[in-house]
Amino acid sequence: MKIGVVTNCFLDKSWEETCRISGEAGIEAIEVCAGGFDSKVHCNPAELLKDDGATKKFKKTAEKNGLEINALSIHANPLNPQKQVAAKHVADIESAIEFAGKAGIGVICGFAGLPGAGEDAKYPNWITYSWPYYFSVDVIKWQWEKKIVPFWKEMSKKAKKAKVRFAFELHPGDAVYNTETFLKLRQEVGMEEIGCTIDPGHFPFQGIDPIVCIKSVKGSIYNFHAKEGKIDRQKADFTGLLDWKDMRDDFDKRSWNYRNVGYAEGIKFWGDIIYTLRLVGYDGVVSIEHEDPMLEVEEGLKKASAFLGDIIIRKQR
Repeated sequence: MKIGVVTNCFLDKSWEETCRISGEAGIEAIEVCAGGFDSKVHCNPAELLKDDGATKKFKKTAEKNGLEINALSIHANPLNPQKQVAAKHVADIESAIEFAGKAGIGVICGFAGLPGAGEDAKYPNWITYSWPYYFSVDVIKWQWEKKIVPFWKEMSKKAKKAKVRFAFELHPGDAVYNTETFLKLRQEVGMEEIGCTIDPGHFPFQGIDPIVCIKSVKGSIYNFHAKEGKIDRQKADFTGLLDWKDMRDDFDKRSWNYRNVGYAEGIKFWGDIIYTLRLVGYDGVVSIEHEDPMLEVEEGLKKASAFLGDIIIRKQR
């Protein structure tokens, strides 16, 4: 196993600064934001594909700081009912596939996407309840049969040709948001190019046990994000856990928030996760995703790296 970082915490810094800071914090691998909702400030696949020299420089900058580029981060919604948004995101994904294949980056982390409730919809529709009638199960069936599965069957063929795999993050607000919906996509697409990114930070408010999830998706974990989610029990008892308030400006008012590694759960929580990851055969990168609004990025990164450094299993008997 290696300790990595997701570059979405460094969008105000250059690629060179990002790699230097990461290397100095003891980071060994880096997941680079490269399109969709994610910024392309560090990596624009479409532009890099035009310039072999720029691609070599991009990779060399990581290597000289002791970093492996383990994944591209393309969190997008290629199924958005607004066609101009969908077209841009599809183009980003296709460029990422081509670039990742050319650069030898084996994983693209992102979302499966979310359609609307019908062909005439204006906005994506995330259905998590079965009544009233406009939350119809028929709508979910339409989303999956007409949009989600056909799109990813086609995209998986392109990924297979490029020798790249998708690692969908089980994320609220997306069609694939829990263990069940991920396994549904993997089964219905029926290709090994469909895998997942486990991020324990998304699980507490959904009531998901990360250990059960990890064991249930054995053999299909292609990426891992190290982040925590913490429920404020007093606020949750008042408002519940379906909380739409802003995660940065109103984080002190929310019933749950993301926290830096080690600031919500202790060593037992992470020890169980790391041990279970190895138990199911995952020996990849554990990437710190710093989204804690309380901690300055560099301090948070160093603390998370030091915390995980004592827990990850580098050698197995």
